Amino acid sequence: MIDLNQFEILCSVHDGAVAYATVKENPYFAENAFNELLSMGLLVNEEMVQITQKGIEALEPYRVKRAIFLAAGFGSRLVPVTLSTPKPLIQVNGNRLIDRLIDAVVDAGIEEIVIVRGYLKDSFEALRVKYPQVRFIDNDGYNKANNISSAYLVRDILDNALVLESDLLLYNSKIIRKYEYRSMYMGIPMAESDDWILETEGDLIVDIGITGTNTNQMVGISYWDQDDAKTLSEDLKHTFESESGKQLYWDEVALRYNREKYKIYLRKVTLQDVVEIDTFAELCEIDERYKGA
Repeated sequence: MIDLNQFEILCSVHDGAVAYATVKENPYFAENAFNELLSMGLLVNEEMVQITQKGIEALEPYRVKRAIFLAAGFGSRLVPVTLSTPKPLIQVNGNRLIDRLIDAVVDAGIEEIVIVRGYLKDSFEALRVKYPQVRFIDNDGYNKANNISSAYLVRDILDNALVLESDLLLYNSKIIRKYEYRSMYMGIPMAESDDWILETEGDLIVDIGITGTNTNQMVGISYWDQDDAKTLSEDLKHTFESESGKQLYWDEVALRYNREKYKIYLRKVTLQDVVEIDTFAELCEIDERYKGA
């Protein structure tokens, strides 16, 4: 088994040969970890650093099995656009939001793609033209519960799964990876945020909240290893079927109400990688075509 530093080094050279100086820029780089990879035959360092077949095999246990898109909601804060178009299918600067995300998943080599749809669900059929491999799960109760209702429907396929909110504007497709080492949520380090935040001790997420300073703004992309996925499946079922559980955000199940059961870590990204379009005003700022709509 490889450790986190070794995993990150291997991932950094997985797509091709890289200069040693570039490898050293990885925040997880450690000289001893790098040398161990060489001695184990997982890397070679000649003119360039390259991963070996043995190195690729070492990454295999960490392969992301599937990507699950939560795309059932109405998107009330993006009215009037969402009156006729589900939020994930909104075009921003010429591309549908969800297309950018699916393209990144496909480019990363994640083969199984599941989309939970609800509001104007038939509109999503258009995706089959470009992505015939997509499988849909219908959340016909999307308007009677919070997004926990979508997570509840996929609770049995969360193992080694990347779970994505479908209304994110992705700038950097490289943040979507073929491999993940451990359960994680992506978050953006911020001096101040008035959105959902991830509170951490080191890289371990210990709570979530709304608004904070010197914190990490939550990004709606997470990964669940087998152990955490099994626990989450049970907790989602118990919570959703309880009297008040249907009104929760699905993230709260693991990150707030049952956090002692999980080890979920922060994976840092930036505003140059991905942003969430929360309001119609923000949409107009990013794509001027919507001004005056």
